[in-house]
Amino acid sequence: MYALVLAGGSGTRLWPHSRSNRPKQFLSINGGRTMLQETVDRTLPIIPPERVYVATGAAYVDLVMEQLPDVPRENILLEPAGRGTAPCIGLAALHLRRRDPDAVMAVLSADHRVERADQFCDVLKLGEQMAQQGHLVTLGIQPTAPSTGYGYIQRGEQLNEKDEFAVFQVQSFAEKPDAERARGYIESGTYYWNAGMFVWRADRILDELAAHRPTLADALIVIDAGIGTAHERAVLEAVWHDIENVAIDIAVMERTAHATVIPADLGWSDVGDWASLADTLPRDDDGNAISGMHIGVDTHNSLIYGNGRVVATIGIEDMVIVDTHDVLLICPRARAQDVKAMVAQINKQHRSLV
Repeated sequence: MYALVLAGGSGTRLWPHSRSNRPKQFLSINGGRTMLQETVDRTLPIIPPERVYVATGAAYVDLVMEQLPDVPRENILLEPAGRGTAPCIGLAALHLRRRDPDAVMAVLSADHRVERADQFCDVLKLGEQMAQQGHLVTLGIQPTAPSTGYGYIQRGEQLNEKDEFAVFQVQSFAEKPDAERARGYIESGTYYWNAGMFVWRADRILDELAAHRPTLADALIVIDAGIGTAHERAVLEAVWHDIENVAIDIAVMERTAHATVIPADLGWSDVGDWASLADTLPRDDDGNAISGMHIGVDTHNSLIYGNGRVVATIGIEDMVIVDTHDVLLICPRARAQDVKAMVAQINKQHRSLV
């Protein structure tokens, strides 16, 4: 099995800690290894570094090489521009199919956190077995709350079981729901969070793209013909400019009859914004998640993310405070997802801060 780590995101919802020149996947969130390093670390018991591939933008190649020195340079795949997960996965599948016609690829995001690494590897191994049988496997996260911030996967008929894990046919995919619908999903017991992690054969996903997204598949055929030639980069950039921008869920998973889901409770978080990051950090007696130095009076259920200076708070509740060398962010936890809109506004006025 091979790993494809998607590491091209901008991480704007964790601004101002995450910046365009060093997005969140290249940062340490808890003072230890970076999120990219932790992602690869989790796979090492079953996937050695020489079988790890990283898809990223040209601006981040040096960061990838610095943080993952054991991953061969030729395994770093450069996207000329962001075009959604389907073209990116298709590009990686072309390279893997050339290297190993029977390659199974685990598609992972570089900016997720997983607390239970042993169970994560067990799920990937079960996914590999199902992928060898022609299934397109997605990992379903056991929901802990009726979240409106994630898409959902509804399970259907059970297909297999191994140890504590079961494999189900996917009944349907659901976009991010409103609060009432999310509660219904949780109460049904048949829905899981869609974490955007997959396991499948490289040749199989290329066949599925050909069946459901022929225009994209035709573009990949042109790119494939250039791989290994003197014109490889030029062909890729020329085709990529007009390649279809689409997510793999929309391109394939919502259309195929071969989608399966393995539900698992992995201690997973996508660390999508400051509020979700707070949920991954230890809390003090007042429910505050603190990174750095903090002195508080009547401060409750807040995230305090410092940068060397003492952050002192009085009488605040359910707030996010992020202190960096040049920006201080303060917002209610309930508005944490609006940081992305803030970044868009700042980008027009003070691009040096983004």
